[in-house]
Amino acid sequence: MKFRLIYPRWEKLPGQTTFNLPPHGPAVMAAALPEYVDVEFIDENLEGFSYDDPVDFVGITMMLTTQVKRGWEIADEFRKRGVKVIFGGISTMLHAEETAAHADAVFLGEAEGKMEEVFADFRNDRLKKVYDFMNDLPPIEMVGPARRGIYKRDLYYYKGVQMVDLVHASRGCRFNCYPCAVAFLGGRKFRPRPIDRAIEEMELTDNNRLFVVDNSLAQDTQWEKDLFREMIPLKKNWCCHTIEDKPEVLDLARQAGAWYVYQAVFDTSDYIKKRIKRYHDHDIAVEGTILLGLDSHDEDYIKRLIDFLLEIDLDLAEFTVLTPFPHTRAYTELADQGRIFDHDWNHYNAANVVYTPKLLSPERLQELYYLAWERFYQDEPQQMKMFKLIQKVVERERSAGTYRPRRRDLMKKAFGENL
Repeated sequence: MKFRLIYPRWEKLPGQTTFNLPPHGPAVMAAALPEYVDVEFIDENLEGFSYDDPVDFVGITMMLTTQVKRGWEIADEFRKRGVKVIFGGISTMLHAEETAAHADAVFLGEAEGKMEEVFADFRNDRLKKVYDFMNDLPPIEMVGPARRGIYKRDLYYYKGVQMVDLVHASRGCRFNCYPCAVAFLGGRKFRPRPIDRAIEEMELTDNNRLFVVDNSLAQDTQWEKDLFREMIPLKKNWCCHTIEDKPEVLDLARQAGAWYVYQAVFDTSDYIKKRIKRYHDHDIAVEGTILLGLDSHDEDYIKRLIDFLLEIDLDLAEFTVLTPFPHTRAYTELADQGRIFDHDWNHYNAANVVYTPKLLSPERLQELYYLAWERFYQDEPQQMKMFKLIQKVVERERSAGTYRPRRRDLMKKAFGENL
C-alpha cells in the first residue's frame, strides 16, 4: 500500500532566521504503521509534490495552527481526485471539528498500538470518520524509536550545517501554563519513558546533535538526573526546554552534553538573572523565550523587559505575541471576555496580535513585538549569535572526536573561515 504522509508548509516568523528541523510527529506516527504500508514523507516546507502521483491513501500531519488551512486545501484537492485522506497531529486535535469537514477520517491521540486498526479499516473500506483515542493513551513503555528513515536527510541543513534530530524522553506535563495546550493534548500527568528506551533511541540517531523536545524536563529531579547520567556515554550535544537549575542537575546535564536550553524569561527579577547565570556558569547557552502581551504588560514594562534581556547576556532570544490557541486557558478566558477579534488560523503564528490586550492597543503591541526583535539584535545580528552556538558545538565535537566535517565548504561560505 502506498501511503503519502504530508507535512503542510507554513509561513515563518518575520525576522526569524529560517531553517527547518526534521519534524518529530510524522516520524513517531510512521513508526506505528503496519509493516505492509509503504510510506512516503513529504515536508512541503522543503519540497513539492504532484497530486497526480499514484498513491492509495494520504495522511496529513499538522503540528501548528498555521498549517491547518493549507492542510485542508491539500486534502480537498486529493479528495476531489478520489483519494481518501486522514488527518493527525497536534493541530488536528486542536481543530478537530473543522478538520473533519475536509477529511475522510481524523485521528486524535497518540499513534502507538492504534494504526493497525485504522489501516485495516481503510483496506476493508470501512474507514471511520473519527478515531478518538484522546483518553486512551498507550502505555509509555510502548513508545519505541521514531522512524527517521522517512526523512530526506539532505534537506535538513542550514547553510551547510546539519540540524538537530528531535527525540523525546517523556510525554505529558503536570503543569497547566496559561498559553499552552499540552494539558489538553497529553494530559496533566508526567509520563517518563523508561530511561533505557529513551537512551536506545538517542543512541540510534545518526546525528551528534539532538533536540530533546519534552515540554519540560524539570518535572522529576531523580528521573532527570538518572536520564542525564545515562546520556553521558553517548557523547551527543543537545538542546532542550527548561531543566532544573539545581547544581547537581546542571553538573550532570553539562557532562551529558547540554548545549543550550530554552528558558522562558517572564519577568525582570533577580531569580531569572541568577538562573541564566547558573546555566552560563555550567557552560550551557540560553535561548530566551519571551512572551509579550499578557494582561500585566504595558508599553513601559515591555521596553524594560527588552533592556533586561540585553543585561543578562542571553545567547539568543525569540519573541512571540500571546496567541490564544484553542484548548488553552488563554483561549477560554479571552474568548469568554470577547477579546479575540481575528479567527484566521493563518495569523495564529505567535507573531500577529489577534486579540485586544488589556493595557495596550493591538496595533501598539504589534509595533512593540517588532521593536523587541530589532533592539535585541541591533548590535549583533541573529545569524552571528547562531554562528556562535554552532561554533561552540563544533568545538565540543572536535574535542570529543565526534565532529563530522560534512559540507565544510558551504559552512565556510556561510559563516567564514573561523568555523
